[in-house]
Amino acid sequence: MEGIQVRCDKLQGAVIPRSSFRVWFIRVCSSIVLWTCLVQLVTVSELWHSHFFLGITNRFYHTTQRPLQPQNALVQSSPPLLPPRNYTSNGFLRVSCNGGLNQMRAAICDMVTVARFLNLTLVVPELDKKSFWADPSNFEDIFDVRHFIDSLRDEIRIVKRVPKRFSKKSGYSTLDMPPVSWSNEKYYLEQILPLFEKHKIIHFNKTDARVANNGLSLDLQKLRCRVNYQALKFTPQIENLGQKLIRILRENGPFVALHLRYEMDMLAFSGCTHGCTNEEAEELKRMRYAFRSWREKEIVSEERRSQGLCPLTPEETALILQALGFDRETPIYIAAGEIYGGEHRLAQLRAAFPRIVKKETLLGREELQQFQNHTSQMAALDFMVSVASNTFIPTYYGNMAKLVEGHRRYSGFKTSILLDRKRLVELLDMHQNGTLPWNEFANTVRQVHEKRMGQPIHRRVDVNKPKEEDYFYANPYECLCEGPKCDDLLGPPNSSQTR
Repeated sequence: MEGIQVRCDKLQGAVIPRSSFRVWFIRVCSSIVLWTCLVQLVTVSELWHSHFFLGITNRFYHTTQRPLQPQNALVQSSPPLLPPRNYTSNGFLRVSCNGGLNQMRAAICDMVTVARFLNLTLVVPELDKKSFWADPSNFEDIFDVRHFIDSLRDEIRIVKRVPKRFSKKSGYSTLDMPPVSWSNEKYYLEQILPLFEKHKIIHFNKTDARVANNGLSLDLQKLRCRVNYQALKFTPQIENLGQKLIRILRENGPFVALHLRYEMDMLAFSGCTHGCTNEEAEELKRMRYAFRSWREKEIVSEERRSQGLCPLTPEETALILQALGFDRETPIYIAAGEIYGGEHRLAQLRAAFPRIVKKETLLGREELQQFQNHTSQMAALDFMVSVASNTFIPTYYGNMAKLVEGHRRYSGFKTSILLDRKRLVELLDMHQNGTLPWNEFANTVRQVHEKRMGQPIHRRVDVNKPKEEDYFYANPYECLCEGPKCDDLLGPPNSSQTR
């Protein structure tokens, strides 16, 4: 019995430590599992929390951005350089871009596309110095010329100047000509390319709207976008100051960029004098006659206004913004030059929206000094802010409004309220003469613009009236998405579609 008892004691001694080890092992495993679950729960909670509040903060007056392609149209990460394209050049294409900054920008995109299609060597474009603005800026004063050349080297060769061996002394002559407006690939292939056999250098002395909106191959349309959204990068000086403006504005939350095109050149050119004194109307008329290129001289202002062809006045703009639902606390950045009539004409707009700012009020005089007397460089700052804004509203549908709209579509269909001026003029006159109460006026204004917020839509086509088609750079839908889901997003093409 004693022997048996001893063996039992030994067995118990062996069992006790083994049981303790098992309990310890289970506790360790349980702790690991619990900690793992806790970490997962915290992670999921943070993700849900961030997405939830991100969705709220992205809303601005009940309008939402539609991030189809989540990318920044102004700040692009520089991809590695692609190998240069190897091709035999058919000649040199020189171009002189005419108009303001955005008209010239679109022209540069078109000319790169023409050079690529015809296998030409493009000379860095010359910018307009003889227009109303008389800006002495060269290409390299506004755009990063090295980036422009390098980023497109897999498509075309770009040089800063025609080599000396192609000078007149060597027997070469330059053909100066304006290409036909709204032209397609067939025109350039059949009419322009043969000219390079005789003249190795052709100078396009006008470049505005020289390539068609529609009917081009997909590759060429995508190249136009690549030039516009990637290759045409502003100089570091402009980029840095523009980004500073954007940071200052964003510190106060969502903001509106208002392209208030109530400037002297636009009023003189369009003949719109609504709200002006007789003296101001005469001054604008004298300016219109002083510029020979502004062909239409005798203009009836009220007729043009009733057709929706005039920019809204600051007073009209104040009423429209209020009708759209913006309140007094809305930060508004005026993306424009000097407003005709100065602060006096801004009084009613500023009374309704006291948080109005301009680049001149946000930046020091010394910061803007380098851009003074260079309207295109100043316009580049406004362009950057307009693209980055939460909501963009142009009071006139000119070149800047169109190109900013296109950039914002490319950036994810950011909200751009495209005002129907013809309809608004009718509503404004009815409200101001007392026949349309405020509530009905505001409701109608909002209803009119429900589908004019920069939503995805196919570009309107009219083969018989290319000037009346939707502008490619305002809605480059070929560059916005790929695959069968595009039709779901944009809807079926419709040549009779209106905006």
